[in-house]
Amino acid sequence: MDLHTVTSYRRAADRADLALAPGERILGGGTWLFSEPQPEVTGLVDLTAMGWPAFEPLPDGGLRIAATATIAELLALPRRPEWTAQPLFRQAAECLLASHKVWESATVGGNIAQSFAAGSMISMAATLDGVAEVWRPDGTDARVRVADIPSGNGVNSLARGEVIRAIDLPGAALRSRTALRKIALAELGRSGAVLTGRRDDDGSALFVITAATLTPVELRFAALPTAAELVAASDAAAGYYSDPLGTADWRRQVCGVLLVEVLDELGGAA
Repeated sequence: MDLHTVTSYRRAADRADLALAPGERILGGGTWLFSEPQPEVTGLVDLTAMGWPAFEPLPDGGLRIAATATIAELLALPRRPEWTAQPLFRQAAECLLASHKVWESATVGGNIAQSFAAGSMISMAATLDGVAEVWRPDGTDARVRVADIPSGNGVNSLARGEVIRAIDLPGAALRSRTALRKIALAELGRSGAVLTGRRDDDGSALFVITAATLTPVELRFAALPTAAELVAASDAAAGYYSDPLGTADWRRQVCGVLLVEVLDELGGAA
């Protein structure tokens, strides 16, 4: 879609170029930005021109993902045997209401910053305890858990001018066992609920609810819970909402059912 109100375009070459003038918006992949009218946007600042490497190793064996890395690039990463959680990358991508062609342009950081409830790069990163490096307009940096970035459906906790530089996935989480389930009311519709789980080497477990709740819900256990314990925690979670793609009560119910499937795949007793 043409953005008829846009009268300026800048390619950011360094951090100083990311200072936004009134009406300017950061441009990453642009797959959402160009999908509908943006009457308040008068200028674009292209983040992809910064030249960040898509991926960098972390000292603990983890992975740094540049905010500008595309979903297609993430899925094309060579398989590493020690990263038993790596299949979660593709499982999460396949939850998005997007074609493979869109994956070529859509960025990991953009999906997280957009903060839609069904943004499954959020599901993936939150499940793996991802932490975002955020560049602030005053030149300082912040480290923010990806699970804490969304503050509502399509609303985030980032201040104007703050930019996600990268998402760090710790090595321990990448070496964990993971599972994912999703459901949508329409075969080609947006996810109504995405349920993910992770079991670490020490036996602890994390379950994450996204798409069904306005913001990610994390359910942490020192050891794998029983099915009844997990369903009780899911039922008690806050943030289930109703929209044309599902009611809050439906979302709460299907989350309990699918979380038990996730638990079973992680080695728990159904």
